[in-house]
Amino acid sequence: MTRIMGALLLMLAGLASPAAAQDWLQTVERTPVSHIVGNPDAPVTLTEYISYTCPHCREFAMQGEEVLKLGYVSKGDLRYEYRDVSANPVDLTAAMMARCGAPEKFPGNHSALMMAQPQYNALMRLATKAQTDRWFNGDKATRRRAVASDLNLYAIFERRGYTRVELDRCLADQALADRIEGAIEADVETYGPIPTPSFVVNGTMLEGVHTWDQLQQALADAGAPGASAPPAD
Repeated sequence: MTRIMGALLLMLAGLASPAAAQDWLQTVERTPVSHIVGNPDAPVTLTEYISYTCPHCREFAMQGEEVLKLGYVSKGDLRYEYRDVSANPVDLTAAMMARCGAPEKFPGNHSALMMAQPQYNALMRLATKAQTDRWFNGDKATRRRAVASDLNLYAIFERRGYTRVELDRCLADQALADRIEGAIEADVETYGPIPTPSFVVNGTMLEGVHTWDQLQQALADAGAPGASAPPAD
């Protein structure tokens, strides 16, 4: 892993990018199964596998995501890809709602979900049998609407200016649901089981790196410019 991170950081440290004057955080590409923030010509792509019900993913979003985006992505040296690991109906519903609207809305949608995660996870734990039955029975779009209603996901997005009609249209996109679920199945075949969060650099999984402290340590071990190891306990 250190060799991989070293190669990554040599590429980053050797760049004197003329594109650095542009804030690449405003450039968002939508792929069939992910979103990628940053310079399309960046030499390095960092992929994060996320689950919207995963507390460790929220911890990483709160602790390290902005550091990486401001330190590397904004300068055009690294592009940041978000890929979903949908382990349950709530994950899939949230992932589909995060994709609603123009690609440029995704970063804000993602952040809003991560900020609200403790609230909807608490509602998920308190769900009645009648509610969970609705999440697993009936046509798939109806199931996702039930999840969004029971866990107040609609309210998160309505505060961001979406209408219920727009959100329901997104939740009805079965082709998208199939792509998200198919993509993670294919990625598991490639990498094996993928705990969340996990990180891939230019197609290579960073083994044993699942927290900001671990990623920060890997960056420091590899000599990242400006990187420092997390403080000892």
